[in-house]
Amino acid sequence: MTSFNQIRRVLKRRARQESGTATIEFALLFPAFITLFLMVFETGLLLTRGVMLDRGVDISMRELRLGTLNPMTHTNLKSKICANSAIIPDCMESVTVELLPVDSTWMPLATGPTCVDRTEVIQPVLDFVPGAANELVLVRVCAIFDPFFPSTGLAAQIRLDATGAYALVATSAYVNEP
Repeated sequence: MTSFNQIRRVLKRRARQESGTATIEFALLFPAFITLFLMVFETGLLLTRGVMLDRGVDISMRELRLGTLNPMTHTNLKSKICANSAIIPDCMESVTVELLPVDSTWMPLATGPTCVDRTEVIQPVLDFVPGAANELVLVRVCAIFDPFFPSTGLAAQIRLDATGAYALVATSAYVNEP
């Protein structure tokens, strides 16, 4: 019976010690703080890429409206957008550009933007109709990106395609001058 009392006293003494409590707090809270940090970083990167894509489309549309983008081809417009949006990785392969003449009544478009499908070898044909004189043309640019930290909660909330990429879409419109 004395050995049982001795063991109980030793266990009580050890239970009252406070060494190691910071380690337990650290082990419990560190994963939550790291996940929060990675989510904030991923959100900042997503927003920065979105802003830079919008900037590239706006600058390129200004050149298109002013007539300084010659010749006005799909490849030329796409390369101009890529040059003006600096931080898009592998831009020429991850960006699609659509030009769609829009009815003056501004009816909703039948389909969403067409993005690069990395699961297919052949990419879909895009509408690239620069429009006639005094015609309103809608420009949709879709860029796909892989999440930087795919295991964070933010990447789980974003709609991803079959390859694990998310899409950012920038739109603009212009009217062809006669």
